[in-house]
Formats: sequence, C-alpha cells, structure tokens
Amino acid sequence: MSRDHVQSGRRPGPVDPAPRQAGGEADAPHRPAGGPVEAPHRPAEGPPDAPRADDAPRPAGEPADDLPRQLGGRREERADDVPRPPAGQPLAAEAPFLELLARGAAADAYEQPVLRARAEGRPAEWIAALEHAKLLALRVRAELDGRRRREAELSALFETAHDLAGLRDLDAVLQAIVQRARSLLGTDVAYLSLNDPERGDTYMRVTEGSVAARFQQLRLGMGEGLGGLVAQTARPYVTDDYFKDGRFQHTTSIDTGVRDEGLVAILGVPLMLGPHVIGVLFAADRRARVFEREQIALLGSFAALAAAAIDTANLLTETRSALADLSRANEIIKDRSAVIERASDVHDRLAELVLRGGGVHDVAAAVSQVLSGTVEFAEADAAPAKALEASRADGHAVRHGDDWIAAVAAGGELLGALVLRGHPGLDPVDQRTLERAAMVTSLLLLARRSAAEAEQRVRGELLDDLLDVRDRDPRLLRERASRLRADLDATHVVLAARLDGPAADADREAEARRRLWAAASHLAATRQGLAAARDGGTVLLLPLPPGETAMAVARSAARHLGTAVHEAVTVGASAPVADLAAHPEAVAAAYAEGRRCLDALRLLGRTGDGAAAEDFGFLGLLLAGDRDIAGFVERTIGQVVDYDARRGTDLLRTLEAYFASGMSPARTKDELHVHVNTVAQRLDRVGRLLGDDWQHPARALEIQLALRLHRLAAGADAIAPAPPE
Repeated sequence: MSRDHVQSGRRPGPVDPAPRQAGGEADAPHRPAGGPVEAPHRPAEGPPDAPRADDAPRPAGEPADDLPRQLGGRREERADDVPRPPAGQPLAAEAPFLELLARGAAADAYEQPVLRARAEGRPAEWIAALEHAKLLALRVRAELDGRRRREAELSALFETAHDLAGLRDLDAVLQAIVQRARSLLGTDVAYLSLNDPERGDTYMRVTEGSVAARFQQLRLGMGEGLGGLVAQTARPYVTDDYFKDGRFQHTTSIDTGVRDEGLVAILGVPLMLGPHVIGVLFAADRRARVFEREQIALLGSFAALAAAAIDTANLLTETRSALADLSRANEIIKDRSAVIERASDVHDRLAELVLRGGGVHDVAAAVSQVLSGTVEFAEADAAPAKALEASRADGHAVRHGDDWIAAVAAGGELLGALVLRGHPGLDPVDQRTLERAAMVTSLLLLARRSAAEAEQRVRGELLDDLLDVRDRDPRLLRERASRLRADLDATHVVLAARLDGPAADADREAEARRRLWAAASHLAATRQGLAAARDGGTVLLLPLPPGETAMAVARSAARHLGTAVHEAVTVGASAPVADLAAHPEAVAAAYAEGRRCLDALRLLGRTGDGAAAEDFGFLGLLLAGDRDIAGFVERTIGQVVDYDARRGTDLLRTLEAYFASGMSPARTKDELHVHVNTVAQRLDRVGRLLGDDWQHPARALEIQLALRLHRLAAGADAIAPAPPE
C-alpha cells in the first residue's frame, strides 16, 4: 500500500528494549555444577569488569535482523551487523555513550568517541566495540525521542478529551482540536470541514493558521478535491504536492483557494459517526512534505474526538428537544378535561416519585396501579427487539401479543422499555399514560447518569488535587472528601491500573479507556474512595480494610476492573499510606510507587494481575525503572563505603574479590595478594558493619548488585585497590 492512500488505524510503535536484569545470565560468570563461581578470564587490554558489546539489550521477542532506523538521513546499520569483538574481549565502550545519553547530546556527537579512538590508534577490536555501542546508544536515543513525542501526543489527546467531557461550546472544542493537531504535526495550517446533507457537499467549519479569506469560505462537492475524495470514500488521503496529484478531481474554485493559501502538502482524514462520514480533518503545509504513518494515525485520533464532540452536541440538542416535547405534552394534558384527569393522576404520582428520589421500578409500580395491570422495566436486550424498535421509531407504545411495549429512549439512545403484560385491550388514554411513563423513566435514567458522571468528575478532581498537591489545607481536604463519603484520615492504598489488551484502532482504544475509567469510578464510589484518569490509565485511592494487605486490594481491583471492561487490567499498588489530609504529598509518592509495580508486572509478563511494592522488593523497583540507585546503594552497602572513605581501608574491593572467588577466603587472598588472616579480619569488619546475615543468599545478592551499581555509577575505578597490607 502506498503512503498516499492510508487506511485508518494506528501502526504499532517500536518495541521497547527489555532492560537487562541485574545478575542475569548474560553477565554471570560460568558456574560449575555444585561449585563456586569462577572469576571470568580477563585479557590484559581494557579496564576490568567493563560490559561486553554482545551483551547489549534487545527488545523482547524481536528478531536480531529487524528494526531498521533512519539516522542522519541514511539507513542505520543494525546493531547485530556491526562486527563484534572476540569472545572474552573486555570493553568499556558504553561509558562515553551513556554520558551522551544522560546529557541529551545531539546525534552527531556520538561519532566523537569512535573518531577519538581511531586518532589514538586503538586496536580494531576496541573500535568495533565502540561502533557497536554507538549504534546501540543511537537506538536508545531514537526510542527516547519517540517516547517523548508519543507522550506529547497522548497529553494533547487527553486534554482534548477533557474539553469534550465538559463540553459547553462546540466551536471552542473544535477550534482546540485543530490547534493541537496543527501544533503536534508541525504544519502551517489545520482545518476541519463538515458535510452538508441538504446541499450534498462539504464546507469549511474551523481553520487554524489560514490567511486567505477565499480558502476559509470554500465548499467542496463530493469527490471534488482531496477533501471531497476523503468525504466520499471515508478513507484518509495524503498528497506531497497537491497541484501535481491527479488522483482527485481538480476544480477552479478549489484550486484557486488552495493556491491563495499557498498549500502544497495536504493530509485529510474522515470524521466518522459509526459508518457515516460527517466531515474531514486536514493538516497542510506550504511546502512539499511526507506525512508519516504515526502522524496520520494521530490526526485520525483527533478526528475521532471532533466527531465525538459533534455527536455530543447533537445529543444535547435532541435531549433538549425531548424535554421540550414532554413539556408540550404536559400542557396538552392539562388542557384536556375529564378524559385527561386519569392521566393527570398518573402524572402527579410520577412527579412525586421523581421528587422523592424514586427509581424506574417505582415508576413501573405506580403505572401498574393506575392501569390495573403488571408493568415492568426491561433492559434493551431483554425486550422484544422488533416491537422495541417499532416503538422507538414511532414514538408510541406498540402491541406485542397480549403485551404493550413502550420504548425508553433519549437522544437517539435506547435505554430500555416499559412492558405492560396481559392487557391486550388498551384505550388511547391508557396507551398515552404508558408512553408518558416511558418518557419519565428516560428522564430519571438520564438524571441518574448525569449525577453519577458529575460525582465521578468531582472524585477525580479531588484525587488530581491530591496528586498535584494543589490544596494543602487539611480542613478543606477533609471537607471535600466527606462530601464524597471518603475519609482521608483512614489508611489508604494508591492503585495504578492500565488496560493490557491490544487496541484495534483509536476509537476502540478510547472507548476501552472510557469504560475503564467508568468502572474505576464505580469501584471508588462503592468503596468510599477516589478515582481519576491519569497517564493513559486510571489511578484509584481506596481505603485499606482491616486485616487486608495492599497486594490483596490490588488483585481484587484487577479482577473487578477486568470483569467490568471485559479486558485484562493490570494493577500496581503502593504501600499503605495514612493521614493524607495532613500529608497530601504522600499521594503522589505512593502513585509513583504503584506505577513502578505496574511496570514491573508488565515486564514480568503478569498482565491482568495485581501486586504491591512489598511483593517485589528491590527487584521490582529496578524492573519498573526506579532511578533511586544511589538510595539503594546507600541502604545496602553505605556503611562499608563510608568506612572505606574514613579509614582508607579496602573493604569494598575485598567484598568484590570475595564474591568473585565463590565466597572462598583462600581464593580471595590470592586475588588480593594478602594473607588469609587479613581477608578474615576484613570480612569480620564487614559483618559488624552490615549485620550477621550479610552472607545469606538473598542479602548477598543485594550486596553484589549494590557493589556493581556503585562501580557503574562512580566509574570503572570507583573501587581502587588499596596498598598491600
């Protein structure tokens, strides 16, 4: 398929490289069965313990010969195409490139270490290792740039969705959509057109960046111009040079408007409501340009939001129209005399039910008394489909055998039906009564839905304020929480939840996220907690029941949300937090901890599960990308580091040699060229600093990881040998 004719949908992004697990097989020295770990052979060249070039991380499940990249205008060599150094050759090639990555250097800066090595006459194996490390670093840099771009795109989509959720002015929402589309795609102009069913063409509705009045007033016939072709075929189209493209029909008026605006490259995607095209969203440049697939998919996402905004505005109009119809019908009833008195009684009963907070089943019971029959409320999928559709289309109750069916609908949405059973002979007044009861039922359902959505928004706003630490007044926070039946003085757990199922397209992905947010809001309301949409998923603040653990709450939430949305939902939980009104900053820290647990679960392949930080310990934090490496090193071997610094001793190097020698004092003394008694004295000192359990397997693993991280953080010479004793 050519890039000029692109189907709707989102191309999957690049696979994230799987981080190396500390202590994994690629770094482990050979261990004979049942024997101690042998020290790896180190040739004379190169610094000790440098990572090997062939140990570079590769995305999980990715073949070695894929993922081509375009770097600096040329095709990037695959990392595995670079000649690797011989087995056993030590390397410290990654160090300069890690420094470049850390400070965000430009791409051409990555050539400097290789050029420097060649100028210094370094061996070919060393230069090959530098080339390999350079390519890996450039791949990581490209991945980071892509992630930052996707984060900006998602942020704009979330902001637009937030505007849509609080829709007040349709023009303002559409203007925001084209502004963000233009900004993210970096185009000169963005604009949106809508179809006119009466005239059979499409016209400009909103423009951003346009300077030509004639262009802003264009109308395109179906099939005319690129926009007319998109509106007619319901498919996105892109052209690098509009005036040289012969795939669509050029007309004088359209070409004149485009020429006045100075446009050259144009991308158009359809605005869809179900199977119908209601308009087109465009991004255009005043120079030749190739639009990438990701940009086409992003513009499609904005088009979906624009279509949703238009549909929401139409639904509001239809709802107001339905309310106006109900008001007019009520006036007609009041004007009628004796014939309407019975219906007026029903109206009074229903009004009383509404005022005292009655539900749809109360309405059905009241109508049952008036009509001397059995009236039930049925869900849309439980009522006779043919009769229900006929009632909705006709706006009246429809007979179905011995029963009568009255559709409960609002704004074109079918909410259910009122079913009058065993009453085949129904006079017009009673039929009208049943129909009015159906309309009242629809209003009750809409009112309850609106109230629930309003409460969900309020809960989300309070949780957003806690996460952003906007309101530090404990009294105000407690008052806001109490109105939502939440207690900030109780012990809570912060949960980070995210969908893990594949999204077929942007519309389905947005719908799945909306369902996840609705399910999370319902869960928070039933458990007297809070919920909000955040970072592509949802965050919940739930009270911790007595006797339960954070892990149990996380797993329960994962099951509940997964059942509600019919997809796998992964949930990471923080450790319990208390006294949130006085310490609102604890919520943000707990949410970060919950997200790290969520990332760890996904990296371990435990999607659809729930876990807390206590389930992973330091390993889970490392897998989830925790950057507090210095804190981990300090907690694990900080006392030994401080002791060496104060006394000028060599305990750190002794520990490294001890573990590298399979925890054998005899081999350790050979490695250090000291007496075995000296090794014993040093290890005894380590035991007094770290505790008697420092050689237990789990603790020893932590210490070895901390030693390695300390060396990597401080450089290859971080643990310099001390003078012989």
